[in-house]
Amino acid sequence: MTNLKLVLSSHTIFELPPLISTFTNPQIPIKHPPSSPYTLTHHTIPLKPQTLHSPHSPHPLSSFHLLSTKMALFARLRLQSIHPLRRLHHHHLNFSTSPLSSISKTRVALSRLKTETNPEKILEICRSASLTPEANIDRITFSVAIDKLAKSNNFSYIDEFLTELRTSRPDLRTEQFAAHSIILFGKAGMIDHAIRLFKENHEKNQNGVVLSSGSVKLLNSLLYSCILAKKYDEVKRVFVDFTKSYKIEPNLDTYNTIIQAFSEGGSSSSCYSILNEMDKKGVKPNTTTFGNLIAGFYKEEKYEDVGKVLKMMEEDYGTKAGIDIYNIRIRSLCKLKRSKEAEALLGGCIARGVKPKAVTYRYLIFGFCKEGDLEGAKSLFKSMVNRGCKPDYYCYATLVYFLSKGRDFESAYRICKESMEKKLVPNSSTMKMLVEGLASSGNVEKAKELIGEIKEKFSKNVELWNEVEAGLPQ
Repeated sequence: MTNLKLVLSSHTIFELPPLISTFTNPQIPIKHPPSSPYTLTHHTIPLKPQTLHSPHSPHPLSSFHLLSTKMALFARLRLQSIHPLRRLHHHHLNFSTSPLSSISKTRVALSRLKTETNPEKILEICRSASLTPEANIDRITFSVAIDKLAKSNNFSYIDEFLTELRTSRPDLRTEQFAAHSIILFGKAGMIDHAIRLFKENHEKNQNGVVLSSGSVKLLNSLLYSCILAKKYDEVKRVFVDFTKSYKIEPNLDTYNTIIQAFSEGGSSSSCYSILNEMDKKGVKPNTTTFGNLIAGFYKEEKYEDVGKVLKMMEEDYGTKAGIDIYNIRIRSLCKLKRSKEAEALLGGCIARGVKPKAVTYRYLIFGFCKEGDLEGAKSLFKSMVNRGCKPDYYCYATLVYFLSKGRDFESAYRICKESMEKKLVPNSSTMKMLVEGLASSGNVEKAKELIGEIKEKFSKNVELWNEVEAGLPQ
């Protein structure tokens, strides 16, 4: 459950500008196969070496046997060509007959989901990829599909799909997939379905007798599902009612999820009572516990409580503030447009011997850019490099986007070139803004140079960039 939270939690990273697309993020590479899964490939019949007769080497088969082999071969070819429609139906979206690996199938599915809007086809794409919640990229693909269906109000398709998977695939009749389904229902805002599924996994349908003990894993999923649906009041009801009804003993993940719900829902002060209950039950808080609580108090601008929690964390629980806590504080300050204070906090972090990460600078760079301080953002970027911290994709993409938007095309060009050398390329809308900006400011050659590099790296977008290049001043 903890790993899942790191992926889905709204505290992991604040919203990035529209330039940053999941499908252009090299941290989750999406490789497109040479042919679309809609395209029929020609299947040849492999011949063993001994079936190929050479006049220079005696053939072990008699001429009659050779003739029979050839006739059988032509018969097989003829059968394949007689029913092209049947062959199309057989291969249509059927990844299981393809030599692609499981990860490659999912990458193809994820790429196609990006542009698909037809609910039937969205489900078919997912079915064909044989997704499983064990793989991270599969969980991402599930999430993208459910999100698209929910945004288009196709809720019945979500219920149909998740129910179908649980009933038709023996490998998905597990507690883990039930937990994942509950979270997906929450992501779609279908809390009633999430609760129904939770109950189905706990109650015997024959006589309605409740099982002797419930699943804390499913409870944690249901609580988190309520957070995703922003039903913060429901979190408290589910926690109080279901722990009693199903005799479930809460664990650390349960309490962390409750604290996250209170913090996101504007009731951070209620978290103190949760900490008291944890003490009574002998459940020790961890960094996630305090991080969620600190983020909540920052959101409500209760700075005294932030200090109180930090002191409590170190003195009462012996937990020192590491980089994860500093990142939460820096991000929170930047979201409140107090990036200068966040930069000062970075200085304190370094002074205490805590080494910042790329994400630390990412929050700061984004914060400075959002506040219009592009010089400050560039200075942070330079400081980051000088300290030996390698910029990630988001650092580069954020700077290129905001520098181009602020018409500092020379700086944007320099940083973009550096990122492209590291194979970290901002998405097409950002690159188009930079290219057109360079051309409008008299740097047509640099604009064409970037276009040439982009076309070389991304052959599928050549036509788009040919149009952009044709529209540049000659």
